[in-house]
Amino acid sequence: MTLLAAAIFSLSLVGIIALFVLKQQELKRGAVFFPDARLQADKRAMRLKELALAARSDLSKVPPLMVRTGRTLVHDAALTSAGIARAAERGAYRIADLVSHKRHFERRETRSEFLKKVAEHKSSGLDTASEDGHNT
Repeated sequence: MTLLAAAIFSLSLVGIIALFVLKQQELKRGAVFFPDARLQADKRAMRLKELALAARSDLSKVPPLMVRTGRTLVHDAALTSAGIARAAERGAYRIADLVSHKRHFERRETRSEFLKKVAEHKSSGLDTASEDGHNT
């Protein structure tokens, strides 16, 4: 890679030096070498300059466009992942309901005698601590 860059740089430097030597020879002789070819090259160079300026103008619009596109992509990805998470949540609830033994919970009367007495005592409204006169 470095070798390629060095070769291109060397060729460019030699080309620039050759153009200066050519210009120096033209000034000494007072004549222009290849006038028709130079006129065509000048026209193409001007056209290339116009295209470069237009490209610069168009390229200045690329970063904001990339930001808008990136924002849209991130937004769409977030909405999609939220939808997937929502669907997974519904599926998880369905699975939990399927495996749960309390799916059709119905209250039954307790079998414990102690709990029956406690419930009976609460429903009667009697409090043993207030009957004994002890306040705890």
